[in-house]
Amino acid sequence: MRKLYFLLPGTDGKFACGGLWAELKTVKLAANICNVEVVTYRQREPDKPFLDDLLKNQNNENLDDVIFVISWGFDIAKLAPKLQKYNVVYHAHSAGYKFNLPPSIPIITVSRNTMGYWGQKAPHNLIYYLPNQISEAFTNLHFKRDIDVLVQARKSSEYLLTQLIPELQKKCHVFVVDSYIEDLPGLFNRAKIYLYDSAEYWALQNVSEGFGLQPMEALASGCQVFSSVNGGLSDYLDPGFNCYKIAGYGLEYDVQRILKVLESPVSLNLQPEVLTEYRTENIIKKLTIILLEINEFFDHKKDYAGNIPELTQIRLTKLLLERVYGKIKKKYLQKH
Repeated sequence: MRKLYFLLPGTDGKFACGGLWAELKTVKLAANICNVEVVTYRQREPDKPFLDDLLKNQNNENLDDVIFVISWGFDIAKLAPKLQKYNVVYHAHSAGYKFNLPPSIPIITVSRNTMGYWGQKAPHNLIYYLPNQISEAFTNLHFKRDIDVLVQARKSSEYLLTQLIPELQKKCHVFVVDSYIEDLPGLFNRAKIYLYDSAEYWALQNVSEGFGLQPMEALASGCQVFSSVNGGLSDYLDPGFNCYKIAGYGLEYDVQRILKVLESPVSLNLQPEVLTEYRTENIIKKLTIILLEINEFFDHKKDYAGNIPELTQIRLTKLLLERVYGKIKKKYLQKH
């Protein structure tokens, strides 16, 4: 197995977000399989190598024997060309960034939604599906739940924060989180209902919801979940069966449904077999197989060039014209 260099702009401060934590989780999981190291490329950190230094240092280890894992969507358009002569893997979270990747870069996607996006956009790349890990800490502890409705302000829609929450606060106990929570599993185990509405946030970012950890973590902890189903959320959310669709038609209808769920003894649950797919043991098994295949691919790439025609705009136009010409010719022959 080649060593993995996980490239991150930085690991604290302004770079702290859900995507960073998810990538650092992947680093820990990969460490069970091969040698790994985090490399920063925007922010220098005393305990981590810096990418520019790594590439300039000729006395460093042979970079043919490592794989660079890139993941920060907004930086991929610059990073991929910079690393074109090395072994590179794109760990794709969100979809919709305006860049293309050569077939020499395998893609590991965190959701089937993102896999479908790249399956269409990069049909000649190796593409794999490796969902984000849901820690075993997120489980139903069967505590007495003293919070009726829980919502995290970050990524929440204007409708949720300015209309739905104020209306619910008149009728039940609502807890709005607007800062970092150390014990999120404990908080989910205190809540009866969790609200998540990220479609507006990601539309403004002009990219997709990559995975949507919080609704699954809430479900795993025994919460009833009202959520949007955009992007990666559509991988596992099944409205009417394991969750409820938020922002459904009108404010009054949302309030009515939420209060009904609070009063009802019947609950919607995430089936155990669904959750198993996202637990540590399965993720490590999948990642092992993926890394073995990717290492074999990079062995092959040293001796062979890719030779499948790419779906460029010029080629698509050519194929379209050939198809139109073929139809016209067929009609002509049928008439004569």
